[in-house]
Amino acid sequence: MAWLAREFIAVPENRKNQLVYKWPDVTIRRYSRAIVNADELALFVRSGQVLATLGPGRHRIDAVELPVLGALLDGVTGGNLYRAELYFVAAREVTGLRFGGRLADVRDPVSEQVVTLRAFGEFALAVRDPAVLITALTGTTDLTDPASVTSWAAELLLKSMKVAVARGVSGGEWPVLGLSEQLRPIEAAVLRETNLALYEYGLRIPRMGNFDITLAPEDAERLKRLAKDITYIRLAGDFQRYAAGELALGAGQGLAHGGGGGAEGGLLGAAMGLAALQQPRIVPPAVPEPAVGCGGCGAAAPAGARFCPGCGARLAAAPRHCPGCGAEAAPGARFCAACGTGLTG
Repeated sequence: MAWLAREFIAVPENRKNQLVYKWPDVTIRRYSRAIVNADELALFVRSGQVLATLGPGRHRIDAVELPVLGALLDGVTGGNLYRAELYFVAAREVTGLRFGGRLADVRDPVSEQVVTLRAFGEFALAVRDPAVLITALTGTTDLTDPASVTSWAAELLLKSMKVAVARGVSGGEWPVLGLSEQLRPIEAAVLRETNLALYEYGLRIPRMGNFDITLAPEDAERLKRLAKDITYIRLAGDFQRYAAGELALGAGQGLAHGGGGGAEGGLLGAAMGLAALQQPRIVPPAVPEPAVGCGGCGAAAPAGARFCPGCGARLAAAPRHCPGCGAEAAPGARFCAACGTGLTG
């Protein structure tokens, strides 16, 4: 009879790398042969309940060999067909699955700057309990789509990484600029968080592959520049000296290129100008004019006198001194040759 013809049911070669494969027919011919590979399990499901599980090997689909299948017989076909869904579930780890995306905006406890973190990498996914996986995801996830389960697990992994990394960075446990050195404890924290969420779906992530957590390019450049400035200020002793050095360096570069020192030079110049305004101006004390002696009678005459008060003789012109710096001025000079201060008299 035609219904006695054998039919082999197995995962196609091009689907063997899937975590879950669903046999496309919901009516399975009696006496068919189900071929379950060494790294697979096969599950008969009806109305959302797992009724039978087949381990590795060749199995004849018959209620005599598998009594539990008696409840799956289709009476309309005279007992020649079993009406059920058949799932093949991988019993091995599926590796090389990719995840990645934006994590969160966090405050770096060292620099107190708000930065954006991103993560990219790979992970492995395994089935902890096939029956729980099928019953939990049937009706909510398209198990016929090879990427549905893995992409859903990748989203949970990224979500758990957001929580773990934000908690570690905000708590000061992991510095932002040193996250690459903390990949091992980060992996342990993320797997613990993720597997708690995956447990009720019969899945687990045994390990993560190569992954990295990076800053947004503009944030990385900003933190590097800030770290450099802090180091140089510490070496210079204070900000004013550091700013003066940066301003001189920027001016030299600007002259070498025929232009100004750029935006950073302008900021440092403004800072130096503000610092200069805050410095008090030191004015040297005025130097008093010396007294003049009469060459005839020897009497002392007051500074600036042209005639002797004792004998009336004309006095020689006394040397003048700059009121600003005290230097002796040449006769008839209107400005000090040393400092340029205007002279009187």
